[in-house]
Amino acid sequence: MAAPCMQVVRGMANQRHKKMIKLAKGYRGRANRCFTVAIQRVTKARQYAYRDRKVKKRDFRTLWIQRINASSRMYGLPYSVMMSNLTRKDVALNRKILADLAVTEPLSFKSVVEVAKLKHA
Repeated sequence: MAAPCMQVVRGMANQRHKKMIKLAKGYRGRANRCFTVAIQRVTKARQYAYRDRKVKKRDFRTLWIQRINASSRMYGLPYSVMMSNLTRKDVALNRKILADLAVTEPLSFKSVVEVAKLKHA
């Protein structure tokens, strides 16, 4: 008489484990299968995501400043002088809009630079 075979159990009973493995989908190696490794990878991924949401804002602001500076210098006005003059004249255009104007509509940007160049009346 043969001994009964052991039952093969696949999957996870714990809902928390399932959730973590689902979040780790697409990760390399054991990270997408093994709960303990998956928990570490997902935690680290979330830390990177949180940090990089802040870094993304910094990077875009830097890019906008570079574009505005390059375009305003073509019309003979450095970035710092232009921005200080625009704030003094209460021009409510932020860096994102100014950079977009500089790239897509150079003539409109030129008129903004001319406003910044005007002397106080």
